[in-house]
Amino acid sequence: MPKKEITHEPFEIRDCALAAIATGQKAQNLKELRDNIETVVPGSIAYHFWAGKLRPRFDDPEFNNDFAAWSRHALHDKILAERLGMIDPTSFDKREEMKQELLDIIEERLDESEHIPWTSADQQFYFITSQTVVFSARKTIVKPAELVSVVPEMTSSSIFYHFIDARRRTFGHIDDFRAWLYGFEDGYRDLCDILSNVDPFFSTLPELRQQLCEIFIDYFGKER
Repeated sequence: MPKKEITHEPFEIRDCALAAIATGQKAQNLKELRDNIETVVPGSIAYHFWAGKLRPRFDDPEFNNDFAAWSRHALHDKILAERLGMIDPTSFDKREEMKQELLDIIEERLDESEHIPWTSADQQFYFITSQTVVFSARKTIVKPAELVSVVPEMTSSSIFYHFIDARRRTFGHIDDFRAWLYGFEDGYRDLCDILSNVDPFFSTLPELRQQLCEIFIDYFGKER
């Protein structure tokens, strides 16, 4: 039986771009990286975990965050890179917890190393933060079942905005789809539970879009 719906605010599809902003902080060795992580604005740490998803890529990146990639390719420390590469930012409720995990891993590696790993001046790590520029995709939906036809047409940056960037904006730090679906009378809680199990960090944005498409097609197909 179809779900009963109440009057509800439409879901406006939006798109975004990240405007990179230099912080003025940089590191040439592992100790400097640790010291700067302690003092840099929280948005910079988030940028170095997530912004890579929006950068044009022509190959499959070995690491999913900038700290791990720099450790591998600039410091040539494969052990540290692998440890940093295993950090999943979605597993932390607060940014401070993720920051502390970074610091703990780096501190452990410094304790293990006889010498502080350095890189050349032209391979320094530059701390970047960003401002999200948001604009309308000129598409709105009023019924959850419309997600079936809308999500496949969303750009990668729109998927980023609604499923990743949303976590810093919404109550409970959830994606925009769940935030919207919870507003219906029965909340589509079973669908929200399915969406809550999607980890966006270790997938590309096209892969994430495909995963969401399959979830909505499967769910609303069964509903009908």
